[in-house]
Amino acid sequence: MVPAQLPVFTCSLAPRREALQLAREAIDELRALDPTSIVSNVKSRYVSPWDSHMRNPKFAPLCEAVVTVSRFVSKMFLTADIQALNMDYFVKDCWGMIYEASDHTLKHNHYPAELSCAIYLEADDNCAPIVFDGNISVQPVNDLLVLFPGILNHEVPETPGRRVVVSMNLFKTARQQA
Repeated sequence: MVPAQLPVFTCSLAPRREALQLAREAIDELRALDPTSIVSNVKSRYVSPWDSHMRNPKFAPLCEAVVTVSRFVSKMFLTADIQALNMDYFVKDCWGMIYEASDHTLKHNHYPAELSCAIYLEADDNCAPIVFDGNISVQPVNDLLVLFPGILNHEVPETPGRRVVVSMNLFKTARQQA
């Protein structure tokens, strides 16, 4: 085996302010309907259901923005123009998380997702980074999208500060013919 490092992409979604705000509202609305956090490797104050984008349409604009960025990243950096191959990405899983002091996430990956992401809706200056394969650390800031291959292991150490995150898993599918 030859060790290889997988890419991690970041960009600001600040120009998509309305989509970010709608997603933030959606998390609060889901939590108000059912404050019970799902059980997972995420050890935070609240984790919404994996199908949150199906439960609340306010996630749709953010899902669309992530699919658009994923197409661009695939074409420009992964040399895979999926649309030219008559394929596209779709968001299969989408969930929100609210982290408070001492919350964390255990090491995991999102296999078999093609791509996964974390979008930071709120990030205190002192909140914990997301750490990939134990050696790549990305410090969250408001409106940041972190996009990565679903097979990439990652974790979040105990955070001293608050962070509100939306995560998604993207898969490929054949495009519908018009």
